[in-house]
Amino acid sequence: MKRILTIAGLSLAASPAFAHHPLGGLPMETFTHGLLSGVGHPVLGFDHLFFVAAMGIAATFTANRLLTPAAYIGAMLAGCVLMYAGIAMPLAETMIVLSLLVVGGIVLSGKGLTTTTALMVFAAFGLFHGSAFGGSIAGQEGGVGGGVLVGYLIGLGAIQYLIAIGAGWATRKLGATDASAVTARLGGAMVAGVGVFLALEIIEGPIVAALVG
Repeated sequence: MKRILTIAGLSLAASPAFAHHPLGGLPMETFTHGLLSGVGHPVLGFDHLFFVAAMGIAATFTANRLLTPAAYIGAMLAGCVLMYAGIAMPLAETMIVLSLLVVGGIVLSGKGLTTTTALMVFAAFGLFHGSAFGGSIAGQEGGVGGGVLVGYLIGLGAIQYLIAIGAGWATRKLGATDASAVTARLGGAMVAGVGVFLALEIIEGPIVAALVG
């Protein structure tokens, strides 16, 4: 429990920004740069990291624990490529926060998902997470080459799939044999809590502006 609270505290202290750069802002110029950036972005971005972990917990209690996270990975990569091509998903930041609330809430509820529902939910949110990731390469001055893009996509897909599978495995190792287990639901509560915090940050500005105006 102490470890869970520590992680939650760190997440609440993190910026809600949706672009995180493991190269310290340096331009991505090689395949290796793209790979490292792809691996680092989901880890440095607590919004993405918490969602993927919650998705992994939810997925591990489906009939296809290895397939369902792959739906997110595929859609996430598609969203990233679309953003690279100049096609942005609308309200991506809001939808990412909503993904934390929805998937965190599902895990917190203690109810398992059917494979079909999991595939649809994970893939739908994957498009928006991918769009946010794509902003890092679409916004680079001078653009990026094909090698950088390939490395970035490989890094993004591999690290997030491993995190999802690892989160599910760890949950089961901690004694959760089904979706109603307390261990799993605590993870859902933490992720939903982060979603609430980020949601409040999004609506804080408009509310303050309305009051001042």
